[in-house]
This record gives sequence, structure tokens and C-alpha cells, in this order.
Amino acid sequence: MQRSKNDVWVGLFVLLGALAVLFLALKSANLLTLNFSKNYTVSAKFDNIGGLKPGAAVKSAGVVVGRVNKIEFDGESFQAKVTLDLQAEHVFPQDSSLKILTSGLQGEQYLDISPGADEKNLAQGDKIGSTQSAVILENMISQFLYNQAEKSSSESQKP
Repeated sequence: MQRSKNDVWVGLFVLLGALAVLFLALKSANLLTLNFSKNYTVSAKFDNIGGLKPGAAVKSAGVVVGRVNKIEFDGESFQAKVTLDLQAEHVFPQDSSLKILTSGLQGEQYLDISPGADEKNLAQGDKIGSTQSAVILENMISQFLYNQAEKSSSESQKP
């Protein structure tokens, strides 16, 4: 009797430990967000979202003020439509702008919202018009190489 009672407690302790490890893994991978505050939803369109994923942080002044809810392709404008859930306690002017930034050199991408100066604030269902797409490293490198090749060819043609 005593042995089976100990087995139950050990099993319960192991199960609790496994759940704690699972919780920490999901939290550190940014796959689990526990937020019980009220949110409002806004959307924006981008020409290129790079590696932005649903669940990515929306930050203002380095503080997380929301999350990316959904990313879909708009077949009419041929752009990516990003839906954001912003925390209700953080209100931003309607002329605010969004840009996609990267945490560190190889880090994950997030959205940075820069407040505007409009007197009206964003509300449920509004659209943010001013957006800046992600900077793609491969595009920057190819542009640099193209410019260098053009520069060297123009210098070689000079007498």
C-alpha cells in the first residue's frame, strides 16, 4: 500500500515537471502567449513581409504592445495582409506607421509601430496605410554587387 502511494506521488511530480518543461519550451519559442487583456484588431498591407510569422511581437519603443494574429495574401493588390491584435490599453494615432525589423543579426522579425500625430486613435477594424517592408539581406547584397560591377565597368571604359 505504501509503495503504490509513493508511485502515484512520483508519477504526479514527473508529470508536473514535464508540463513545466513544455510550457517553457513553448514560451521561449514564442508559440504560446498568455494574455487575458482586451485587444483590438487592425490590419496593414506590405509588399514583402520577409520571415514575419503569426505570433510575432508588435513593439513600440521596444515594448511589446501586441501580436501578429494572421498573415494572408491579398490577390487583388498582390500584397501580404497582416492582421494585428493590439492591447486595448495602448492606443495609437490613426496615422501611425509600421515597419518590419529584425532582432539582432539573425534574430526573429517583429513589427515596430511608430505613433503618428493624428488626434483620432486607431480602433477595431482600422487599416494602417503607412508601412515599410522587411529588408531582405539577399536583395541588399545583390544590389551592392551590381553597383560594384557597374562601377568597375565604367572605370575600365575610361581612357
